[in-house]
Amino acid sequence: MITGDAVVVELRLARLASRAVAFAIDLALMLAVFLLLLLLGTATGALGEFDTALTAALGLGVTLTVFVAYPVTIETLTRGRSVGKIALGLRVVREDGGPIRFRQALARGLAGFIIDFGILSTGTGAIGLLTSLASSRGRRVGDMLAGTVVVRERVPTVTAVEILMPPPLAGWAPSLALSQLPDALALSGRQFLQRVGDLDPQVRASLGNSLAGQFATHVSPAAPPGTPAEDYLAAVLAERRRREGERLGTDLRGVARAGWQASPPPYSPATLPPSPPPTLPVAPGPADPQGGFTLPR
Repeated sequence: MITGDAVVVELRLARLASRAVAFAIDLALMLAVFLLLLLLGTATGALGEFDTALTAALGLGVTLTVFVAYPVTIETLTRGRSVGKIALGLRVVREDGGPIRFRQALARGLAGFIIDFGILSTGTGAIGLLTSLASSRGRRVGDMLAGTVVVRERVPTVTAVEILMPPPLAGWAPSLALSQLPDALALSGRQFLQRVGDLDPQVRASLGNSLAGQFATHVSPAAPPGTPAEDYLAAVLAERRRREGERLGTDLRGVARAGWQASPPPYSPATLPPSPPPTLPVAPGPADPQGGFTLPR
């Protein structure tokens, strides 16, 4: 999403399943309040004291209060959160990512009562369901009229993962020239090492070899013969991180453990089997008889 100040904001959109559960919670609450009011009116005889027209008017007033005024009021006061949305960690925001106001909440509430879930949908919610499925951002008619979208507030906790220096490469790593290594490529290598345990073995070997070949075009000197691709990536990134910590005058390892409560690293060179000999998309040249990955010529 792009804010009014032309700032790109990445938001996690709420999909149909989570929105349906949140709506079910809100609907159950509104129905309970509606039935309670009807039972109170019947038990006290208040509804029987008026003629049919006035009783119908009172019933309509109670219906609008429960099914329109309640969601509009609570979403306005909480800036886009109802009881169901609070339970599911959702929030209604404007298309630019800002908090909604009364006019957006009113448009959503009226459209929900008349179009999405109420009168035109004959109480089935068919229109709201179909429009949410058809929309790439899961928006119902009320969201389109109000210019809003429902997003997830609860996001997965990001934990820092420490990449260890492979012991066989500890003496070679300090001699590396890393100034030409792009930040984007280094980030790709770090993300790969963080999720190697979840990858298919063939995909893991292929991706690791490809990244090692890309690293080798920006890093010198060359890795010792027979170095596995994953160990090579880990050594480069661990050395890069160590130098960055020295430059900043701080121990990044301690910051990661104290600030992010880092979990045990999924990648440890001592526990991983050696990578198979890679096949890099480079110009043909003599193969390394000792294995490892062949540097580009």
